[in-house]
Amino acid sequence: MAFRLTSSVIADGQPIPRRYSCEEHSISPPLAWDDPPAGTQSFALLLDDPDAPHGVYTHWVLYGIPAAARAIPENVIPGNEGPDGSRQGRNSAGQLGYSGPCPPNGTHRYVFDLYALDTTLHLKAGASKRDLIDAMGIHIIAEAQLTGTYQKHTPGG
Repeated sequence: MAFRLTSSVIADGQPIPRRYSCEEHSISPPLAWDDPPAGTQSFALLLDDPDAPHGVYTHWVLYGIPAAARAIPENVIPGNEGPDGSRQGRNSAGQLGYSGPCPPNGTHRYVFDLYALDTTLHLKAGASKRDLIDAMGIHIIAEAQLTGTYQKHTPGG
């Protein structure tokens, strides 16, 4: 089996349910994975909107996920701490934690990237995406990806 990222509520390439968007609860969706590569010491997760009008918009930065973890539960509470002792970084809005899809127009893609790392990162909570990418550096041994889409609902639609 290959290292894969899945969700019980998002099929790859399909729409993200409204409850996970800014139009409803803006809670994080449940995610799961299996078969990480040998040597995995921790995981990190990024959620990006590559279709944002002013460049990639980061919706979630999560790192320090233990090697034994195989899931991220639904509704991770915003703040410094994530599940299982992980830490949350700042998204593009400057907030700690998950920020739901909220495209200004059209349908956007939302890409969840899970990285298997051969080390445990020692970043404090609140790190930026750039801090995380720099710290991961040569420590990425595998990447799993899940892409959802979202388009805001029209009034009365």
